[in-house]
Amino acid sequence: MTAPLLALLDGSIVDVATPIVRADDLGVVRGDGVFDATLVRRGALRDADAHLDRLARSARLLALPQPDRDGYRRAIDALVAAWDWDAAPEAVARLVLTRGPEGGGPATAYVLLQALSASVIAERTSGVRVQLLDRGFDGEVVASMPWLLPGAKSLSYAINMAARRHALEHGADDVLFVAPSGRLLEGPTSTLVLDVDGELLTPEQDGILASITLEQLERDAPAAGLTVRHAPLVRDDLARARGGWLVSSGRLAAAITAIDGEPYPASPLHEALFRVLEVHA
Repeated sequence: MTAPLLALLDGSIVDVATPIVRADDLGVVRGDGVFDATLVRRGALRDADAHLDRLARSARLLALPQPDRDGYRRAIDALVAAWDWDAAPEAVARLVLTRGPEGGGPATAYVLLQALSASVIAERTSGVRVQLLDRGFDGEVVASMPWLLPGAKSLSYAINMAARRHALEHGADDVLFVAPSGRLLEGPTSTLVLDVDGELLTPEQDGILASITLEQLERDAPAAGLTVRHAPLVRDDLARARGGWLVSSGRLAAAITAIDGEPYPASPLHEALFRVLEVHA
């Protein structure tokens, strides 16, 4: 396994074991910060501008300093140049920005490059078993409450990670959150896409983090003869769908193979969707 690489915004490479975050950094003690992550394939970033834009949107929602786009690009360029792409052809770049020390001081910013995990790559071929979990509130409710940070990719990911651990403990690989009303929402780190009567449907975006992978699918699908549309999906739509996927920046796409322990069908559009998203198994 290729060791992770770390870069600061001046373009310098730092040993990943070197302390660069203070113990009182608010990103550490309160999760008060944002991040974004993008796949890098043999040195080529996917949708780099879109990820930098989303990082900036997340920072605005948390009233953080606006990210130094040029600095993040310097860091990414340095990491791409230093990475061994023959040893690990796919990696994930994580762009991090925190509020900095609790007593005041500059924001903490860096980029971490890590090899894409073997388990994520395997999911592209084997698919994912999904467990439905209640998120406790509807998306439109969150959208009306900016203090809940709808649409922000914040460092406060403990609930998302707890949900995935719960799924693993119960024989699943991942989670699909459902609102109390029965509306389908999103996964802890992914977006849902369903094949309903030959049309690709995805939940409406109220209270859901905008997916850059979904944006690519929406942009490129028409050229492949596919239709993508946002819809108010509910539990019953899972039963009438011909198949479905979880899509995300690193995984790109993985077919849903089971829901709550019951086998789930494979969509006839699977190969076409994989071609559009350039999924490499």
